[in-house]
Amino acid sequence: MTPRVPATALVPIPAPFSIEELYKNPPLAFGHEMHKLFGFDPEYVNLNHGSYGSLPLPVRAACDMWTTEAEANPDKFMRLVFRPHITRVRQRVAKLIGANADECVMVANTSSGISTVLRNFTFNASDVLIGANTTYPAVLSALKYLSDIPSHPTVSIFTIQFPTTHEAILETFREYIRKVKEEHNDPGQTRKFVAVIDTIVSLPAVLLPWKAMVTICRDAGVYTVLDAAHSIGQEPDINLSEVQPDFWVSNCHKWLYAKRGCAVLYVPERNQHFIRSPFPTPDNYHSPQDKDYNSPEEFIKLFEWTGTIDHVPHMSVNAALDFREWLGGEHRINDYTRKLAMEGGKHLARRLGTELLDPEGHMTLSMVNVELPLPGKIPNTGDISTLIRDTLLLKWNTSAFCFRHNEKWWVRCSAQIFNEISDFDFLADALIDACAKVKEHYIGQAN
Repeated sequence: MTPRVPATALVPIPAPFSIEELYKNPPLAFGHEMHKLFGFDPEYVNLNHGSYGSLPLPVRAACDMWTTEAEANPDKFMRLVFRPHITRVRQRVAKLIGANADECVMVANTSSGISTVLRNFTFNASDVLIGANTTYPAVLSALKYLSDIPSHPTVSIFTIQFPTTHEAILETFREYIRKVKEEHNDPGQTRKFVAVIDTIVSLPAVLLPWKAMVTICRDAGVYTVLDAAHSIGQEPDINLSEVQPDFWVSNCHKWLYAKRGCAVLYVPERNQHFIRSPFPTPDNYHSPQDKDYNSPEEFIKLFEWTGTIDHVPHMSVNAALDFREWLGGEHRINDYTRKLAMEGGKHLARRLGTELLDPEGHMTLSMVNVELPLPGKIPNTGDISTLIRDTLLLKWNTSAFCFRHNEKWWVRCSAQIFNEISDFDFLADALIDACAKVKEHYIGQAN
C-alpha cells in the first residue's frame, strides 16, 4: 500500500452539531463509518487508542460547551456549577464498576491516583512494596522513589514472562507471596506488605487474573493497589464490591472516551482512613496537631478542591457515558473491539509471517500483541524505538506501540469501534517497512 502522507497543517475542526439531534437517531455502524464521530486526520490510521484515548465529537462538543460556560463566568462555574456534575460522574462511574459513589473520586490519571495511595501509607524500613517486571514504568519509579527516601521500605519484584497462562501466573504468584512473607517474617515486628497489581498489563497488553491475585494477597495479609489504567471501558462486568481490592485506579480518558486528564480512584470505606491527603493537600485538610481535631476530613470532600484545575475532563465522563449508551452499551462496544482485536491480530500475524502472543485469546481484550519479524538480539535502544515510531507516524501516518519482551519484538494494536480489518492490513505494510529499516540500521551499527 502507498504511505499516507501526514497532514502538513492542522486538521480542520469539524463543524458544531447538535448532540440532542444526533442521539435521536440510531447509532452509526461500527467501523470506518464511525470516523464521522471522531476528529481524526482523514489519512490517519489509528491503532494506538490505548495510549492516549480518542475523544468522540459528541463528548468534545459537550466539553466545549462547558468550557464556554466556565469562561463566561469563572467564579460561578468554579464555586457553584461544576460540583453537581462531578457528583453525577461519581454516581455513574460507581455503578459501572460495582462500587458505592462515596468510594469513588476523580483524579488526573492512574499514575497520580496510585501515587496518592502509596504516599498516604506510613512506611517503615521493615515494610515491603511489591511490583512486577511488567509494572508500568512510572508506577515502578514511584515504588523505587519510596524505597529511596526514609524510612526506605524494600521493593520486591514479581516476574512474569509471556506467553504464559492465568493458571501458571496464579501458581507462581501464590508461591512468590508465600516466599516474600516468609523471607521478611519477624515475630518482633509488624510489617506492611503492599502489592501493586495490574489488571491489564500495558506492555504486553495482557489481561491478568487480577481478581484471584487480590484473593491471594488478602489471604496472606497483603494490601492490594490495582493499576487498572486500561480497565474501565475495556473490561466489562467489573464488580469491585465483590472482588474487594484495597485500592483501584483506572483512566477514564483511555477506553471510556472521556477527555484526557481523567481517572477514577476507588477506595472502599474500610480503607478511607488511610487517605489523609490528596496531592496537593487541600485547605480543608484536618491535622492531628489542631486543637479541635476530631478526625480526618471526609474522603469525598478531600478531593473536591485541591487547587484550581480544569474540571471539564472530569465532567466529560457524563458525556462519554451518554455516548456509550447511545452506541448500545458496554457489551456491544467490547464485543466488537475484542473480536476485531483477535481477527485483526491474526491477519497481521499472517502478513508478517509471525504469531500472536496469545493465540487463543484467553488473555486478550481489545489490545492484541503480534510478534514483529525482527531478530530478538536487536536491543530496545532509543534509536531503534525512535526509528520505528517515526517510520510509522511520519512516513505512513499510522501508529501502534512496538516493544521488546522476553527476547522478542512485538507490536500492540488497539482495536476500536472506528477500526476495520483493512487498518491492520495497512499497518502490516508500515511495519514491514519499519522492520526493514531497523535491520538495516542495526547491521550498519554492527559493522
